[in-house]
Amino acid sequence: MASFFRKRIILSRNSPLTIPRRNGYLILVPEIGEDLPGKYPLLKEDKNPEFTNITIEKCVAVIGRQALEFEETVKTVEKQIENVDDISPEILFKNVLNPIEEIHTSLNITWGIAKTLYLGNQSLMPTQYYMSINERAKRALAFKYINTSIYDACKNVMNNNKNELNDEQKRILTKYILEGKLNGLELYDKKKKQLPALRIWLEEKLKKYSQKIEAAINHLTFTIRDPVIVKDFPEDLLKYMAVDPTQFLNGPWIVTLTPDILEPFMEHCPDRALRWKVWDANVTKASLLHDRSLQTSTTLEEIRQKRNQEGQILGYESFSHLSMETKMAGSVENIYHVFDTLLATARPAQQYEINELQAFASERGMEGALQPWDIAYWGRKQLRSVYMYKEEELNNYFPLPKVLCGLFELIETLFDVKIIEGKKVDFWHKDVQYFDVFDLKQSNTDPIGGFYFDPYARGNEKVKVPQNWGYAVEIQNRSKVCGLKPLVALIFSFQPPNGEKPALLSFKDLQMLFRQFGHALHYLLTKIEYADITGFACVEWDAMFISDYLFENWLYEPSFVQKISCHQVTEEPLPLDIITNIRNSKTHLSGYNLCKEMYLSQFDLELYSGKEFWNNIMLRLWKKYFVFPAYKRDSHICSFDAIFSGQWAAAYYSHLWSKMIAADLYGVFQGISNKNKESLEEVGRRYRESFLSFSGIYSTNENFRKFTGRDPNPKALLKDLGLDTKCSMLKGTDNPKFNKS
Repeated sequence: MASFFRKRIILSRNSPLTIPRRNGYLILVPEIGEDLPGKYPLLKEDKNPEFTNITIEKCVAVIGRQALEFEETVKTVEKQIENVDDISPEILFKNVLNPIEEIHTSLNITWGIAKTLYLGNQSLMPTQYYMSINERAKRALAFKYINTSIYDACKNVMNNNKNELNDEQKRILTKYILEGKLNGLELYDKKKKQLPALRIWLEEKLKKYSQKIEAAINHLTFTIRDPVIVKDFPEDLLKYMAVDPTQFLNGPWIVTLTPDILEPFMEHCPDRALRWKVWDANVTKASLLHDRSLQTSTTLEEIRQKRNQEGQILGYESFSHLSMETKMAGSVENIYHVFDTLLATARPAQQYEINELQAFASERGMEGALQPWDIAYWGRKQLRSVYMYKEEELNNYFPLPKVLCGLFELIETLFDVKIIEGKKVDFWHKDVQYFDVFDLKQSNTDPIGGFYFDPYARGNEKVKVPQNWGYAVEIQNRSKVCGLKPLVALIFSFQPPNGEKPALLSFKDLQMLFRQFGHALHYLLTKIEYADITGFACVEWDAMFISDYLFENWLYEPSFVQKISCHQVTEEPLPLDIITNIRNSKTHLSGYNLCKEMYLSQFDLELYSGKEFWNNIMLRLWKKYFVFPAYKRDSHICSFDAIFSGQWAAAYYSHLWSKMIAADLYGVFQGISNKNKESLEEVGRRYRESFLSFSGIYSTNENFRKFTGRDPNPKALLKDLGLDTKCSMLKGTDNPKFNKS
């Protein structure tokens, strides 16, 4: 069984919540737990979570009981409408969908609390317990979408032109119908049996693929003993790599292929031969060039073949075409058309960037042609030297309290709300704060929602992720049926305060903070009355990060950056010349990076569109998107786990699509002077009404047209990344010659 409008709870590079792979065991969740009374057993009377009294045992017991209750509720309401051909909308919602929403909401709250504890306090929710709770909750909540009687009733009511339905009701019914279709409820005989068997096979094969990737990553490590190699490495990276973190300056240091170490290592390692070894290991891991037990080439071919078969069973040309049912883009062909539009400018811009980087590296002693394993290292050097961007210069300018004050003021100005710290709320740690959100057009005393804010890293107490990652966890959705308001947990891993001095944020911290607040606003400012379609529950996958990137764009506005900055010693705002450097950093190697994202995105879509062998697809697309030749040993597809064991099969392009739409939308805000508060408020109101308050009811394309009065223009992203200028500067420049490896 599957739910295709899946639960989305975080912004990260890959997924909703990606659970770290760890060796160990699963804790079996009991089907019937201890007797915990009440509809919401983990909430207090004021319907806030009782974090001070929540235990692992309680969470496990409650999720087991609620999962069973949910499945029994679905079976019970099913019997009420079995063989009823002419069910009315009133009966369908009152006797079927509303009872399901009530028990769904109860289960969802327990699941949200478990997620929050898993991310915020590992001692209260260890990984192995959360994994079991997570699987049990997902399995139960998908149960309502595989019920034929409910599916038929929704279809009949929707198709009866005599029925008067409001837009919310139509959206809920549309969701049930689409989920039912994608779960095979329209299939008969042989195909009806094939689909569940195929999905069970896929689940097992994906687990095996994931295990091979984990083993391949663990199998390939490098030890550095020479302090000269790491002398320019950031202190945090050295501590992370050191065998003994208390002796991080002395080593030895271990290089692994996990992104949190690999990416900064490639940026800082001066030893070209070592960079090549690590880069080669990364792009060949799990390939035919390594131990047979770790190879995934055959496995991934089987996975893509079965997924394409899944799409064909359901009546689609391929799995990629099936995927478009839940995407804003609408069709694979439309995505390719947009990519071609972007590529016409991005590829020449990439050529200009590589020419410039080649010249820069050659002048500083690099011999021969620039290679893929050189780009991150020399790119960082170029950014610091030519564009004068030095991250460490920024780290004294962004105290968390001042940043939050500026961020809250921006949100309040745009959306006519007030954010006020609340009191007397249970927390999972003393660092956590709670804030109420008030809609100033409704009430100054009755909040419309609230959020927890857990900002600091706490060693092993939090899930170990890179410092600049963050999470927006939905604990509670707005529901008129249940009388509940939205509740979100925002969890980060910023460096904690130093004594009396406030916590200072890096620019990457700022980016993640603004993205996650943009994400959380979809939950907090919704006006939708049904929990089933609030937040991102009914937003297309490729549109779910629009507000994230929209809010991040404010970090490149000089007047706003000065408002949220304050040097910890001088108390001066960030100088304008450094803000210019920040804006330059956004466009640095932007052509290369955009082409890389389009390459991976089209690779993903083509894998799940046909039968061509993956290596042939890779070589063909590489020539299309890159200005330097492919590395002959490159087999990165073998470990492209985001589109195999992750949740982004035929959807990897989603982040890029959201970024493109956000760039276009932000242009509307840019057209207004920050001093013109009245116009800014008016645009903010339009954005709230179109993209935040009712995003689950209408399609993102409809909301975009409501906000701008036109369709999206992909070229806005080119302008945002400065690629038009670079493309024009390429004229008269000879292409560099690259060594073929």
